[in-house]
Amino acid sequence: MEYKIGLEIHCQLTGAKSKLFCSCACEYRDKEPNVNICPVCTGLPGTLPLLNKKAVEFAGMISLALGCEIPEEIMFYRKNYFYPDLPKNFQLTQYNAYGITSIGVDGKLDYADGKSVRMRRVQLEEDPGRLVYEGGSMEKSNYTLIDYNRAGVPLVEIVTEPDFSDPKDVREFLNKITSIIEHLGICDTRLEGSVRCDANVSVAGGHRVEIKNVGSFSEVEKALRYEMTRQKTMVSRDIEVKAETRHWDDARKVTKESRSKEEEQDYRYFPEPDIPSIGLGAVFLSSLEKSMPELPDTRKLRFVSTLGLTSHVAQVLIDNKELADFFESTVKIYRSPKEVANWIVTDLMGFVDEKAKEDPHGMLASIKTRPEHIAELAKLVEQNTINRATAKQILGQMVKTGEMPSQLVKKMQASKINDAGALEQAIDAVFSAEAEAVTDAKKNPAAANFLLGKVMQHTRGRADPKTTLELIHRKLKES
Repeated sequence: MEYKIGLEIHCQLTGAKSKLFCSCACEYRDKEPNVNICPVCTGLPGTLPLLNKKAVEFAGMISLALGCEIPEEIMFYRKNYFYPDLPKNFQLTQYNAYGITSIGVDGKLDYADGKSVRMRRVQLEEDPGRLVYEGGSMEKSNYTLIDYNRAGVPLVEIVTEPDFSDPKDVREFLNKITSIIEHLGICDTRLEGSVRCDANVSVAGGHRVEIKNVGSFSEVEKALRYEMTRQKTMVSRDIEVKAETRHWDDARKVTKESRSKEEEQDYRYFPEPDIPSIGLGAVFLSSLEKSMPELPDTRKLRFVSTLGLTSHVAQVLIDNKELADFFESTVKIYRSPKEVANWIVTDLMGFVDEKAKEDPHGMLASIKTRPEHIAELAKLVEQNTINRATAKQILGQMVKTGEMPSQLVKKMQASKINDAGALEQAIDAVFSAEAEAVTDAKKNPAAANFLLGKVMQHTRGRADPKTTLELIHRKLKES
């Protein structure tokens, strides 16, 4: 059965500092309700909006990153509909359904395994306020509270064509979008609600159903799977799938009917009379292109071609800008990219739990490890001061206490034993205790690995494995 999935991704431009048409702060979280407001963002009579230039620049950067064309002129329109979180009873947006007025159109973005998705448009608009349901549930609440602190925060809406058919592809695409946004530095994606996604689903050429109120990208995948199953069941029973808006019930993991889907004419778009059309021109575009930072795909290519990382390891790093930045800072201290990347991706990330990945201070804030720690640890291993087994023990202690690896080596007396005399003493002790194993090893050289393990145990992991194994084989021949 054929499915078509399109996405509407909403990204708050928190880097713009102030709201889209007034000087109120973008940061509304943790504030008392309805204090981060002014006559402009609440739409009081006689007020005039003043467009935030930085928000326009950020929206242009997203457009370029997604391969969109930027028109010579953009406009704002009033999208009229009643909903309590819109204090003006309309939303100021760039979309009007009648012409190209959005800041980005007709883009294309490649993502996992050579797949790509077309971008219909990138539009700049204002975020509505926030509804708080008594009891936390829309269906069960007796009343709804409204907080307008968020109303007017600059928001970029990224609208894709319905090019997806698999929810897994949607998840991978959203991860890439997040990485791009982080690298652009226009939005702190760790903030609650800073990046949101609505999804549109249709099956077998039927009506389009929009899914809203999805709290995270992992929940988008679950919501899509449920809605696809629901629509497939309805079609198989010859039940018409209505065009409607449904909300995702996170607790029950189902979509719930919310309202019938509005048509474009229902919004009664008309030009915003208080904001004239804005000419962008070649100078704006040229300035924008010069200010563009390195994007994830370019960074990955550099990691592979210049630093010698595998494509997989480079992808893991650039998927999270914080991790990629941590890696680059570490390599500046100790230039051994492969060794450093291995410690970060394979070992360090094992100490970062799922909850920490949503920490507003960064996922690495939960562990007391900085680039200089990993740089020194990698150096100690490569210089044969400690072996990998010991290094992993030190890492486990290091993330808890923040002590440098060299300090922990001294404290744990963990430096590697390379001295032949000390190793021979340990080997002699093991040979005396494991006479039967020695006899087996004389017949089968592979059995010497058992003796190596015993020596490592005897020295508490401090023996150099390569040197020790050579001495064991020599002693077996001599005896």
